[in-house]
Amino acid sequence: MEHTEARVAYSYDATPMLQNLPDGVVFPGSTEEVSQVLKVLNEYKIPVVGRGAGSNLCGGTVPIEGGIVMVMSRMKKLFEIDTDNLTATFQPGLNTKEFHLAVEKYGLFYPPDPSSMVISTLGGNIMECAGGLRGLKYGTTKDYVIGLEAVLPSGDIIRTGGKLYKDVAGYDLTKLLVGSEGTLAIITEATVKLLPAPTYKKTMLAMYRDIHDAARTVSKIIGNRITPATLEFIDNPTLRVVEAYNKIGLPVDMEAVLLIEQDGIDEGLVNKDIQDMIRICKEQNAADVQLATTAEEAEKLMMARRTALSTLARIKPTTILEDATVPRSKIAEMVNAIKKISEKYNVQICTFGHAGDGNLHPTCATDARNTDEIHRVEMAFEEIFEAAIQLGGTITGEHGVGTVKAPYLEWKVGPAGIELMKNIKKAFDPNNIMNPSKIFAKESRKRVVIHQ
Repeated sequence: MEHTEARVAYSYDATPMLQNLPDGVVFPGSTEEVSQVLKVLNEYKIPVVGRGAGSNLCGGTVPIEGGIVMVMSRMKKLFEIDTDNLTATFQPGLNTKEFHLAVEKYGLFYPPDPSSMVISTLGGNIMECAGGLRGLKYGTTKDYVIGLEAVLPSGDIIRTGGKLYKDVAGYDLTKLLVGSEGTLAIITEATVKLLPAPTYKKTMLAMYRDIHDAARTVSKIIGNRITPATLEFIDNPTLRVVEAYNKIGLPVDMEAVLLIEQDGIDEGLVNKDIQDMIRICKEQNAADVQLATTAEEAEKLMMARRTALSTLARIKPTTILEDATVPRSKIAEMVNAIKKISEKYNVQICTFGHAGDGNLHPTCATDARNTDEIHRVEMAFEEIFEAAIQLGGTITGEHGVGTVKAPYLEWKVGPAGIELMKNIKKAFDPNNIMNPSKIFAKESRKRVVIHQ
């Protein structure tokens, strides 16, 4: 692309306040084309950023050091849905939602369901190890990718894994590449495992006047050996904005709600789990519990959660969504910490997320033009990350490190962990052309001290 205006669309992604113009953009149509391009870029040490739909929230596809953005949108073939081996093979540019619909026609099920699935690509999901609403019961992208075709910076093409559920031949390069954020190689083909689609599904909404009762309910459900398919937390500020947009009758007078779904192939077990969870919710002071009676009602409730981010974006011009994650037993403490920190810095932080697996999304509605408020927002999120680590958690559960979280990675893994990761990066990419300035910060942030 020669014209500046044609490159602007690839200078940013879904991450707010982060942008840099690439020197060029390429659209490969095959693995061989990817290989040929990388050979040239590697020879001249030109940076390259692989890109799907650009829906990530960590600055993962912003070309920080310029160079080339490699857009994988032309490589979107679904090669096969193998009903004998329960696998599917596809190119990275395939849309996530389209893939779900294709698989479901065969009575099969691909569990990873990021909220961005309508626009995101499977290649992007793999690079970020995307999660979603069903992560508690079914796991995340890394639990389903079993084979990859990838192009190394040198242009060499490798294949890892395959249609195999067991393979311990050497290091697990498949799992290493999943979640590597485009810093090691470009994925050109993937094979994932599928599951039989669950036959029965029940969805319920538990409402709370006390946000801490809702958070404690999460721990109680898990503690009672129940693993729901979905266990989502939504606080009052989020409820109000989502209801104003969707108008589906959400209880905006409640401090928090839990959106709970159970599925399975045994109707009796699904119903038993739902009834047990209704009992637990009431024991934990739920003001009301409503069970969806139709598929349409259930879908409306799930859509309310999936549209949380887009509806919060209506409050102010800039929306910053993070994904601090803690052990499930620490959800109540983390929710309380987020509330105190937001009050301390006088910023508006709405909290929702995958409470069942400890993955919360504190989301700040702000304005990038207000430099004083942005500084307070940054300080608030620093303390939120530190609070998560102090509770045995991490700085990111599914969004990735990218550029945004890079200064805090050492807080989680330590200097020795950083050095080990850098050595892995160097082994794959000695010229550091693959998505440079991601994951590893030039300088780590000094840890804050929180007195709980």
